[in-house]
Amino acid sequence: MADSSTAVESKPLVGPIDVVLLASFIGALLYWFCGRKKKAEPAFPPNLMPVKQSRVAQEDTSFIGKMKKTGKSIAIFYGSQTGTAEEFAGRLAKDAQRYGLKAAVFDPEEIDIEELTRFGEIENGLAIFVMATYGEGDPTDNAQEFYEWLQNDRDDMDCLNYTVFALGNKTYEHFNAMGRIVDKKLEEMGAKRVFERGEGDDDGNIEEDFVRWREEFWPAVLKFYNINVRDIKRSLSTCIERQFKLEIHEDISEDKIFAGEVSRLKSYQRQRPPFDAKNPYLAPIRINRELHKGGDRSCMHIELDISGASIKYDAGDHVGIYPTNDHELVDKIGKMLNVDLDTVMSLVNVDEDASKKNPFPCPTTYRTALLHYVDITSTVKTHVLRELAEYAKDPKEKEFLMNISNSTEDAKHQYNEWIVKCHRHIVAVLEDMPSLRPPLAHILELLPRLQCRYYSISSSSKLNPKSIHVTAVVVRYTTKTGRLQKGVATTWLQTKIPKGDDCPHVPIFVRKTTFRLPFKPVTPVIMVGPGTGLAPFRGFIQDRHHSVKQGKKVGDTVLYFGCRKKSEDYIYEDELSEYVKDGTITQLHVAFSREQENKVYVQNKMKDTKESIWKILDNGGHIYVCGDARNMARDVHSVIVEIARENGGMSENEAIDFVKKLGAKGRYSTDVWS
Repeated sequence: MADSSTAVESKPLVGPIDVVLLASFIGALLYWFCGRKKKAEPAFPPNLMPVKQSRVAQEDTSFIGKMKKTGKSIAIFYGSQTGTAEEFAGRLAKDAQRYGLKAAVFDPEEIDIEELTRFGEIENGLAIFVMATYGEGDPTDNAQEFYEWLQNDRDDMDCLNYTVFALGNKTYEHFNAMGRIVDKKLEEMGAKRVFERGEGDDDGNIEEDFVRWREEFWPAVLKFYNINVRDIKRSLSTCIERQFKLEIHEDISEDKIFAGEVSRLKSYQRQRPPFDAKNPYLAPIRINRELHKGGDRSCMHIELDISGASIKYDAGDHVGIYPTNDHELVDKIGKMLNVDLDTVMSLVNVDEDASKKNPFPCPTTYRTALLHYVDITSTVKTHVLRELAEYAKDPKEKEFLMNISNSTEDAKHQYNEWIVKCHRHIVAVLEDMPSLRPPLAHILELLPRLQCRYYSISSSSKLNPKSIHVTAVVVRYTTKTGRLQKGVATTWLQTKIPKGDDCPHVPIFVRKTTFRLPFKPVTPVIMVGPGTGLAPFRGFIQDRHHSVKQGKKVGDTVLYFGCRKKSEDYIYEDELSEYVKDGTITQLHVAFSREQENKVYVQNKMKDTKESIWKILDNGGHIYVCGDARNMARDVHSVIVEIARENGGMSENEAIDFVKKLGAKGRYSTDVWS
């Protein structure tokens, strides 16, 4: 007999039906749990998880998005090196406002240029490209990325309606190259040209070129937008509303006021690299000495100390220097307009959505703006005269200013005679028009920005790694009105004389160039540089001298230099003589233009040594030219063609083609100015 307790413990707790129900419940529970867990597993690896979309779409911060948000249909892009293209772009934006159109001005460096492919999202969108050419057919610094983007082979820009105004100088071989490239490339990409390309020549009258193009351009634009205007010319000449409004700051901390900085507030007090055009380095001037031995002109040799900055340069590069306007001229403006120049103010764009909030760093004082931010010594443009004419109280003065700023041929002649030939800047205009006393804020709005000045570096970093040398002639002449016209930068630099350890400082940065010596020191070179055109070649010669000191084999180094008189302006004479003695310079040809009855220039010296030049060129040598583009560089080019024809036994066309190929191969380089 079994134990009763054992019998009780072995008795089933549930029946067959209960087991089935329990199993079903557990199965359902497991299915629910496992199914939920399986459903929650990610469909992508963790590093490829899709971003959960927000219910509220993110704001489009591209320039396309900003235009759509603000209802703007015209985008104006500028490629500018000296500020002229930027100024023209601003004037076109003002024109658009006259016709009830909304335009936005963009620096291509500050936007994603790829967004141009979305231009079709803008209803009746129009893009205007105001493009300057820098150097020998290169894009300006701020248009470099845009230029590279244009090189992509694509045909998807049929969404873009566009036009181009190109700026350049006919004294350069590649006249208006950048504007022409933009025009051609956009057409190849499928974009639709609304109006033919305009071209401005800075060697002539670029202002007149722009005005003439602009007068024909706007009727085409109005037709594009189906806008009817009875008198287009009168509409264009009507004074418009101000682009910037004035704000006076009564109580403001000193550390919030710009004192001449290019962009970042207090950047001159708290210097930090990298140093560039928007963040220049305050370099001490250690040496500032006169190079001319006599005569009525002055040429400075300046040495800038860069030992406190991580600035690198190569012989042939440029140094950019931000100058300061003449204090005397600034004081005259304040006195004539009866303005306290130490008033702290800001000019603020009336268009709150505009990318350019201020015309220059604000808040600042009137005095600082006139000294550091606006150009008060260049000739006054027609559009400035027309807007300022409204403030002339004398009817005759007002009529005169309106007339010379008109677009008729007679008006252009008057403007050329009264403004251009007499070089009347804003101070001269105010002095000669006693009833013209506009608000200073409006003048500041209209005047172009004061630009940095570029100088060919006249030293080699191999011999002078801690300093940059500048060679500059002081600009000074008397105008037809009897006024003394002084170069902004050189006149200012002339006052920067170091006294012991007390050294004046100037804002600088280095701009790289392609003006370079051959990679191999054994390659022979010919350098042609009269006057301060010698500057980059002084750096080249120092480079080669460094190679000589290291015992390297150096090819022929030939220099053609020109000046007026040996006793007056033969700059760096002692240095050049020493380089001839030690063999760094193998041939030195100096042309003194005014020491004999007939003037002798570098091109004459080149003709005298045709065989030597041809021998170097025929053996793979390089030739470099630096200086005046209008006369000297053209004449030198003609001499090289002549040498190729006569000494190389070529026809005229073959000689021209030969010289072109020298340039294409980088064996014929120029660094010239007009």
